[in-house]
Amino acid sequence: MLDARDVGAFEKSHLTDAQRVSSQNLSALLNATTRTRPILIYCYHGNASREYAQIFSDFGFSEVYSLDGGYEAWRAGPPADDRMAIDAELRQWLVTQHFAPADVNAVVANATTPLMMASHHGDGEIVRLLIAAGGRVNARNADGNNALWFACVGEHPDVIDMLVEAGIDIDNGNHDGATPLMYAASSGKAAIVARLLARGADASLETPDGFSALDLAQTVECLKLLHPRQRISAASEP
Repeated sequence: MLDARDVGAFEKSHLTDAQRVSSQNLSALLNATTRTRPILIYCYHGNASREYAQIFSDFGFSEVYSLDGGYEAWRAGPPADDRMAIDAELRQWLVTQHFAPADVNAVVANATTPLMMASHHGDGEIVRLLIAAGGRVNARNADGNNALWFACVGEHPDVIDMLVEAGIDIDNGNHDGATPLMYAASSGKAAIVARLLARGADASLETPDGFSALDLAQTVECLKLLHPRQRISAASEP
């Protein structure tokens, strides 16, 4: 476990058993550490640690993690005694999916979290366990998408309900300004569009280019759901 903060911050407080990493000792650490040893790196907010993690990965380390949100996010989290112990089933699932077995907020490629992956797979029980164990519902991956986007991609309405009830941002815009509703409409996923609208998704939002979910709709079913007059018309059909 490596701490990428400055000396003063490290001496004031740090995670148990962590050691400092800096430009001065980086080369020595790279050469002295076994490539198969798991590495967790954290900094203040999760930015510098990602850069260090990339360096370790480039040097052939097989298991490297950057602490999402950094030391400040960890410190602001609930005390360990207030968190549900990680269920044995969840621990095994984390290991199988190549996440750290004791970290429900670990990230893998593209800053994908366990909750994002479970939502994509439609594994409702794992989603429930992750949320209960402190999984960050509104974490975003490298593209700016949260777990709700992944549930929409996988077409899992029940998982969408679980995430919304847990407080996820249903209108989260990714780095392109696209919301889950826009994605579902542009992919022709009418059932997902219907579920998002029922859960309160805002159909009036637009991308930076001025496109709404209605503009992006790819099927007649999605158009009927998103256009008020079409919705009335569809409702009156036998």
